[in-house]
Amino acid sequence: MAIKDTFTGLFGQKKERSPLPEDPHYKKNADTEEDELTTISGRLDAERKSREGFGRFLRHPVRVLTEKPENILVVCLPLSLIVFFGGFLSMVQVYGIRVLFTSTMIDDFAVLAILISIVPVAILDFREQSRKKNLEEALPNFFRDLAGMNDSGMTLPNAVHLVANAEYGALTPHIRKLDNEMSWGVGFVEAMYRFGRNLGTPLADRSVDLIAKASKAGGDISEVLRAAANDTFETVNLAQERRNNMLIYVIIVLVSWAVFMFVIAILVSTFLSTMATAGAAAQATGASSKFMARIDLPAYKRLFCHAAMIQGFFSGLCAGQMGEGRVIAGLKYSAIMLVISWFVFRFFI
Repeated sequence: MAIKDTFTGLFGQKKERSPLPEDPHYKKNADTEEDELTTISGRLDAERKSREGFGRFLRHPVRVLTEKPENILVVCLPLSLIVFFGGFLSMVQVYGIRVLFTSTMIDDFAVLAILISIVPVAILDFREQSRKKNLEEALPNFFRDLAGMNDSGMTLPNAVHLVANAEYGALTPHIRKLDNEMSWGVGFVEAMYRFGRNLGTPLADRSVDLIAKASKAGGDISEVLRAAANDTFETVNLAQERRNNMLIYVIIVLVSWAVFMFVIAILVSTFLSTMATAGAAAQATGASSKFMARIDLPAYKRLFCHAAMIQGFFSGLCAGQMGEGRVIAGLKYSAIMLVISWFVFRFFI
């Protein structure tokens, strides 16, 4: 019994002893691993926040502001308001409130503020539409070449790899990126979805979605590629035909504004100038009548200048809507006609 108690005590003490958790080196290693996991999780959270929302804007402000034409208004609108109200307050402070009626400098600040607001948007929109147009025009050839190579017995990854060595204009870098992703082991469907997101055009999204779903369903992918090529080709041709057919209406809008400018120039330089001279002469001789009253020629010029600039601005928006189906596309016409109207009245009329 004594021997049994001795063994039991010994084994019991050995079983109850747990030196590993109480080992200071073990606790130090566990704490180090926990700190590393916490640090990694914090970095991942910070990286995730930097890819979306305000964090993405702080990390890539220029990219966020220029990826869509409307985004630049976040900077342009406050800047234009600062320019306009700063000029307004400085003019009133120096010359008094009557400067609004006796000088055209406030009009200059207004024109400058409008141009600051619309010119960056017009430039970015023109660049974005040119990019989309170049990409969509190259898509039919790309899909058609893939379909032909797939018909010859090539797998889709091999066909994409061979096509990536060809030249497709603005689409070439995107095709090579698609080839690289597939060579790294990304599946064809996932790579095609990424390809469509990188292009960022409605036509590309529709075509890529059609190809990816047909590939998942296991149908004849060559026929689907050929159908996507025909669809993109017809869509691009219809868009070009629409632009060609509506071009005449855009020209009519621009010509009507030019005619308005010409009529105002003739009216101011001949009729109103003559009437102002005759009215001043009659008033000087004391023979003025109600009909020959003094004409405030600068006030008429300013009124006609405002009319020409307003018509030019909104005529440009109408031209964009009729020509390209988007009001924002008319900002480039509005900016050009606004500058011409201001320049003509400020230096020639």
